Amino acid sequence: MLEAEAALARAEAVVGVIPADAATQIAAFAADGQLDPVALGRVARASGNPVIPLVEEIRAALGEEAGQWAHWGATSQDILDTAAVLVTRSCTTVIRRDLGSLADSCAKLARRHRNTLMIGRSLLQPALPTTFGLKAAGWLSGADAARRQLADAVQDLPLQLGGAVGTLASLGEDGPAVLTAMAQTLQLAEPALPWHTQRQRIAEVAGALTVAAGTAAKITYDIALLMQSEVAEASEPGKPKRGGSSTLPQKRNPVSAATVGGAARRATALAAVIHGVLVQEHERGVGNWHAEWSTLTELLQLSGGAVAGAAECIFGVEVHEHTMTEHLADAGSSLLAERFTLELTRRAGRATAVSVVTQALASTTTDGVDFLDALVGAGAIKWISHDELKELSDPSTYLGSSNIFIDRALAAHEQCLGL
Repeated sequence: MLEAEAALARAEAVVGVIPADAATQIAAFAADGQLDPVALGRVARASGNPVIPLVEEIRAALGEEAGQWAHWGATSQDILDTAAVLVTRSCTTVIRRDLGSLADSCAKLARRHRNTLMIGRSLLQPALPTTFGLKAAGWLSGADAARRQLADAVQDLPLQLGGAVGTLASLGEDGPAVLTAMAQTLQLAEPALPWHTQRQRIAEVAGALTVAAGTAAKITYDIALLMQSEVAEASEPGKPKRGGSSTLPQKRNPVSAATVGGAARRATALAAVIHGVLVQEHERGVGNWHAEWSTLTELLQLSGGAVAGAAECIFGVEVHEHTMTEHLADAGSSLLAERFTLELTRRAGRATAVSVVTQALASTTTDGVDFLDALVGAGAIKWISHDELKELSDPSTYLGSSNIFIDRALAAHEQCLGL
C-alpha cells in the first residue's frame, strides 16, 4: 500500500498535480516509515479498510504542508487493489520459478527413465505396460501447462486508479496522464478504464493458482501411490525424521502428498470465493471486494507451498526400478491381453478373438495356468504360432508412441524455459 501511495504521488508530481517536494516526502515516508500493521488493522475496523488509517498516518507524519497531498484524488480501493496486484506479482514470480524447478526435475526423470518398464495402471488396476519416463513426461506436461497458465494470468496485471466511482473526476483533465505515469512507475499494465467491480483478472489469477496447486498434488499423489508398501516402486526423498510416525517406527509416510494435497484442496475452495466475487453491485461493491483480501493472500500461500513441496519431492524422488521389473514379471503375459485380442481380431475376427482371450484369462485366474499356455489351450495357436505368441508377450515391444510422446513433452518444455 505504501508503494502504491508513493507511486501515486510521484506520478502526480510528474504531471504537475501536486508539488514535487511533497511527492518526495511521501515517497520517503513510504520507504522508511515505521507502521504497526496490527494497530493499523484495529483502527481499520471502523472504516472497513486499512487505507484510511494508513493515509491518516502519512498525513500526520508529514505535517499539513506536505501531508495534504498524500492520496490526492484516489479512493481506498485504488490503493488496496494496486497493492494486491503488486503482492500477487511478487508471489507468482516465486511460484512460477518453483513450477520451473518442478518441471525441470520431471524432465530429468523422463529422460533418465524413458526405457524403464513398469505397469501402467487404470482405475488403480494393472492395465498395460508403460515406462516411468512416460509417467514423468505426463507430470512435466502438467507442470509446464500450469506455469504457462499462471504466466498468462499475471502477464498484464493492471494498475487500479479510478477515484470514488471510476470516473477519476478528482484529477480533472490530468486523470489519464496520472494513470499512465503511475502505471509506468510501478511497471504495471495501464487499464483501459478502472475495474473496481470488474474482477475477471483476479478470478483468472485465482484459477491459475488453483491449477498450479492441483498439478502439484497430482504429482505427489502418484508418488504416494507408488510408495505404498505393497507397490514400493518409488519413494519420497529419504531424509532423517521425514515421514516418521508418532507411534509406528516402521512407517515412512508420504508427507509431501499429505501436505501438498491438503493445500490443493483448500485452494480449490478459496478459488470459489474469488469467483463468487465476480458478482458485484454497480460501480463499487458491498463486501465482495473485502472478501478477496485474505482469500487471495491465503490462495497465494497455499499454491506457493504446494508447488514448492512438490518440487522438493520430485527433485529427490527415489525410483525403485527393480521392483517395477518384478511387478511387471509377476503380472505376466495377461497384461498384454489387449495386444493378443487385437492381433487375433486381425486374423480371426472380433468375436473369435474375444472368445479366445476371455477363455484364456479365465483359465489363468481360476486354474493358475500361464496366460500363453492358456491362449494355446483356448485355440489361439490356430492363428498365431508359438514363436509369435512369445514375441507378442514382450512388454518392451508394446509401448506404442511412448518415446514420441516423451520427446514431445521435452521439446515443449524447452519452449517454456523463458516463462
